Amino acid sequence: MTRNVEGLPAPNERRRLREAAELTLDEVATAVGVTAATVRSWESGRTTPRGRKRDAYARFLAGIPELAPAADATGPPGRADPAAPAAPAAPAAPAEPVLVAVAPGAGAEGVAEAPVGPADTAAGPATRTKVRLVVDPAEAFDTLYDLAAPALARQAYLLTGRRALALEAVDRAFTRAWDQWPEVATDPDPVGWVRTIVYEYALSPWHRFRRSHRRPDRPPADPADRILLDALLALPRFHRRTVLLYDGVGLDLPDTAAETEATTPATGNRILNAHADLAARVPELADVPVEKQSAALRERLAALRPPFSLDPRPAAAVRGGGERRTRQWTRATLGLTAVITAATAYTAVTAPTQYDPPLAPGESVSGVPPLSGPQQLTERSRQLHDKLRADPEAGPARIAPRLD
Repeated sequence: MTRNVEGLPAPNERRRLREAAELTLDEVATAVGVTAATVRSWESGRTTPRGRKRDAYARFLAGIPELAPAADATGPPGRADPAAPAAPAAPAAPAEPVLVAVAPGAGAEGVAEAPVGPADTAAGPATRTKVRLVVDPAEAFDTLYDLAAPALARQAYLLTGRRALALEAVDRAFTRAWDQWPEVATDPDPVGWVRTIVYEYALSPWHRFRRSHRRPDRPPADPADRILLDALLALPRFHRRTVLLYDGVGLDLPDTAAETEATTPATGNRILNAHADLAARVPELADVPVEKQSAALRERLAALRPPFSLDPRPAAAVRGGGERRTRQWTRATLGLTAVITAATAYTAVTAPTQYDPPLAPGESVSGVPPLSGPQQLTERSRQLHDKLRADPEAGPARIAPRLD
């Protein structure tokens, strides 16, 4: 077993041990005393357990090999005897979705597993069901879209309060995901990859200059939902995103800080300030203790009902739109390249092979007129000219010396 410097198995080994024992993320989280999102982060390598949680997690993983035979004989640990009827699974703790993608041309050895991501139990409908697929890229994308798009559309609506912008953000994010599908398929958290694009597009400040942004959408019918949505939209953009990830999606503090590209202390301060602002605006949160505000806010966000449906487009339409846009850009690029090539060839053919300097226009220098030939005489010059010609002593005799 490969272990790191902290005495724990490598992240991929942690996940392999859990799956070999047929344990869900929620079961491991309950045994260690953390959330399922935290266990997911430990298994993907995004975060590392520390302190007492690391010791508890290490002891739990060390005991998994002893639990595996018992799981084969009597079912997963903590379950009833196989002879007894299985109890129905609780809807509040469904299994983690797993998306298995096969690289093109790869056989059984090329299968790579990637978790779809955390379920948005508070900010959207629960979608955490065990999914194990070996499919082509289009089918894998459609599975990811069907699992994550409805919840992401609801989150984008909570961030913006606008239905059209929320659906547009989801559409743009998944279009980009399809364009970069090899990167998304191998990402440890594909939903987190897409969610980052959705949040950044939805919270872009440039939307305020759009004509459709001038008129607000119809508010929720329930007055309590209307108050909560107005209070949420009154928060600064970064506080709104942080509180939705932490309280709505259910990420832990380190994962929230990583997704918002902030330090953990700064993320904690944003959450505290956002809770204080929401408690001052929402009467239902005013009397809730500080340590219970997160749970109460999560319940209120899950209960908020928009006044209209937030159904995204079908996955095939998103893929088709992205492919058409790619073809259009490709054709435009090829056309522009052809125009530049033709212009360059025409210039090379018609350009002169030597340089012929142009004739400089006439200019007056120091008051001298630019006319060529003898200059015209003025009246005074003409009188002087006539006097010289009329002088009888014209010629060499003029310079002969005289006695007088």
